[in-house]
Amino acid sequence: MSGTADLAGVYAAVEESAGLLDVTCARDKVWPILAAYEDVLPNAVIAFRVATNSRHEGEFDCRFTVPGTIDPYAVAVEKGLTTQTGHPIESLIEDVQKHCPVDSYGVDFGVLGGFKKIWVYFPGGRHESLAHLAEVPTMPPSLGATEEFFARYGLADKVDLIGVDYASKTMNVYFAASPEVVSRETVLEMHREIGLPDPSEQMLDFCGKAFGVYTTLNWDSLKVERIAYSVKTADPLELSARLGSKVEQFLKTVPYGVDSPKMVYAAVTAGGEEYYKLQSYYQWRTDSRLNLSYIGGRSA
Repeated sequence: MSGTADLAGVYAAVEESAGLLDVTCARDKVWPILAAYEDVLPNAVIAFRVATNSRHEGEFDCRFTVPGTIDPYAVAVEKGLTTQTGHPIESLIEDVQKHCPVDSYGVDFGVLGGFKKIWVYFPGGRHESLAHLAEVPTMPPSLGATEEFFARYGLADKVDLIGVDYASKTMNVYFAASPEVVSRETVLEMHREIGLPDPSEQMLDFCGKAFGVYTTLNWDSLKVERIAYSVKTADPLELSARLGSKVEQFLKTVPYGVDSPKMVYAAVTAGGEEYYKLQSYYQWRTDSRLNLSYIGGRSA
């Protein structure tokens, strides 16, 4: 452990940033999470995220990194941040730890929804493959079922990290993407193959700047639920992205992370809703695994 965080200061920053979007922070949801991981926060990357789609309207998400020496899911269970129901997702982190080298983790929570997700970062420069991950017994069957699809686009052996979403019972797989994968032609081809709507011209232009691609899978289907694209930029307002007036106002007024990079993610839902997620950093560390995964990525 590396010290004790100024919980009041971190909470105040979360509350203030959420307020810029007219989102009221639920102290009974946020404070227990910050307190549970208090010892890791001083050296963590801490980020704030807002999404433009209807599903996330009225919510404000926060996330922070956790060193690989700590099991963040065990902490969440011990502190009562999540309730176990017997779903295989609850054993996934432990099974991945037994099967793969892990560099570090991340925890994601909403100021209204509470504890949501854990990310697992694999060691930098050492990508995992879908074939290897599919051997983990509690992985969703869709991971193995979609391996051939991702292999055709050169992604199946380029897994940087996974995200385990306990709130929605889904999993994200994050791939390092080449310029060819995020080209207009390939994006359209991938979307059409799995039955997702074509992105707009604006989003296709955005995708061409991406350094990473991630997919959403679940335990109830063998299909790819969603594909999203990640862009790192110093100024999201320069991107061809429909961020919306509230998010743009947030970018112009948030007092934290002014000089740190920003992340913007874009996706299209099965119903055709096109949306973006903006991630801004309250506390940034250039030596973090999170930052190292961006090095070599193409900035906008």
